[in-house]
Amino acid sequence: MSAKKIKFISVCLLAMFSLSACSPFKPDPRDGMTMGVPLNYKLYSKNSRELGKWWEAFENRELNKLVEEAVIADFDVRIAWAKLRQLRATAVKSRADLYPKLDGKASYTDSMSGNDGTEGKKGSTSTDVHKLGLAASYEIDFWGKIEAESASGELDFLVSREDVNTAAMTVASEVVKRWLEIQLQRRKKVILQKQLETNETYLELIELRFRNSLATALDVYQQREAVARTKALIPPVESREQILLHELAHLLGRPAGSVAVLTADFPVMPKMPGLGIPLDLLANRPDVRAAGLKLQSSDWAVTAARADRLPTVSLSAEAALSSAQLANIFSGWMTSLAASVVGPIFDGFARKAEVERTRAVVDERLLNYKEAVYTAFKEVQDSLVQEKWQREYIKARKNQLEAAKINLSEAGSRYIQGLDDYLPVLNALVSVQTLEISIAEDEMNLFDYRVSLYRALGGSWTDSLVATDELKPESEDEKVIEAAGNFEKKIVPAKEGI
Repeated sequence: MSAKKIKFISVCLLAMFSLSACSPFKPDPRDGMTMGVPLNYKLYSKNSRELGKWWEAFENRELNKLVEEAVIADFDVRIAWAKLRQLRATAVKSRADLYPKLDGKASYTDSMSGNDGTEGKKGSTSTDVHKLGLAASYEIDFWGKIEAESASGELDFLVSREDVNTAAMTVASEVVKRWLEIQLQRRKKVILQKQLETNETYLELIELRFRNSLATALDVYQQREAVARTKALIPPVESREQILLHELAHLLGRPAGSVAVLTADFPVMPKMPGLGIPLDLLANRPDVRAAGLKLQSSDWAVTAARADRLPTVSLSAEAALSSAQLANIFSGWMTSLAASVVGPIFDGFARKAEVERTRAVVDERLLNYKEAVYTAFKEVQDSLVQEKWQREYIKARKNQLEAAKINLSEAGSRYIQGLDDYLPVLNALVSVQTLEISIAEDEMNLFDYRVSLYRALGGSWTDSLVATDELKPESEDEKVIEAAGNFEKKIVPAKEGI
C-alpha cells in the first residue's frame, strides 16, 4: 500500500473518530424538577435531618444486632444484590461496542484430487492448506447511538443499586416493627395474667358472699364468665408472638423457630427528628432516586432509537497468513481493509415506531417519577399526622381509663352496700381491663408511626452496605468493570437524583 493511500486513510479515520464524538440527539439534562412539592412541612421541625442508623435511638443492643444482621441476610436484600450483579455485567456489555473488536482466526483444510488414467496419467494429489490471522471490526458511532445505549445500561445499573438500598431500608423498618410487636404481645400477656388473677379474686369473694347469702347465683355465673373470657384472650396472644418470631426469623434469612428475643420494656420514644424540607426526599429516598434514574435511562433510549434511523459506518480489517504446506506457512500472507455504510431506506416504519415507543416510555417514567415524589411526601405527612393525633388519642384513652377505674371503685362500693346488683361492677371491670389492653396497643401504634416516619424520610446509611462474599463478583469481573469506567461517577451521582 502506497504512502499516499495510508495518509488518506489516516485522515479519513481521524475525521470519522472526531465526528463520532458528537451526539446530535443527546438528551437535555433534567435539572430542578420539583414537581410542585411544597417547600415546607406543616408539622414539626424543618431543621436538617441527620437520621443515620435511626433504630439505634431506641437504645436496645439486641435490636441493633437484629437489624444489622437483617440488612445483610434478608432474602429480598440478597436478591437485590444478585440483580445488581447482573446489571453490572450488562452495563459492561453495553459499553463493549464503543471499542474495536479483534478476533483470532485459524483454519485447516485437507483436500485430495485424483486421475483415473484416461489421459495417460493415473494417481492422486493431496493438498494441505493452513490459515492463521486476525480480524478487526469497528462501528463508528457517528450519531451517538452506541454511547446512548451504553449510558442507558449504566443508568439501569444505578437503578439496581437503589433497589438494594430500598430493600435494606424496608427490612430495617420491618425488623424494628416485629421486635416492638413481640414486646407488645408479651406486655399484653402480663396484663392479661394480672387481670386473670384479679378476676379470680373477685370470683372467690363473690362465691364467699354467695355462701353467706349475700350474692346471687347469677353474680357467680357472671364472674365465672369473666374469668373464662380473660383466659380465652391469652392463647391468641401466645400464637401471635410465635408468628412474629417466625416472621422475624424469615427477615433474618433463617428458618422459622430459630430466633429468640429477650423481653424488654417499650423504649423511650426518641425526640422528633429534623425533617429538612420536602425536596430533601429527592436525595434521601432511594425509590425516588431510582425513579429519576429510570427516567434518565429512558431519555437515552430515545437518543439511541433516533440515532438508529440514520446510516451506520463500519470498518473492518483482516490480516492472514496462509500456505499450502506447513513448512511454508509464513511465506504467504494477505491483508485487507474495508469500510461499509448501511442506511435504512424502508423498514416498514419499524424504527420510527421504536422512537415513538421510547418516547412513550419517557412519558410513563416521568409520571412514575412524579408519583414517587408525591408518594414520598404523602408518607412523611401521613406519619406526622398519625403521630400527632395518636399522642392525643393515648392521652384521652388514659383519662378514660382513670375514669373507668373510679367507676369500678364506686360500683364495687355500691354492690358491697347492697345498693346495686353485680352487673354494674362487672361492666366496669370489663371496661377497665379492655382499656388496659387497648392502651398498650395504642402505644405500640405510636412507635409504629415513628418507624414509618423514619422509613419515609429515607437516609444515606445504606450507602455503606456491601454484598456478602457469595454475591460479590469474581475478581476478574471487577477488573473488567474498573476498565470500563466508574459508572456511578461517570453518569450521575446517585444522591442527586434528577
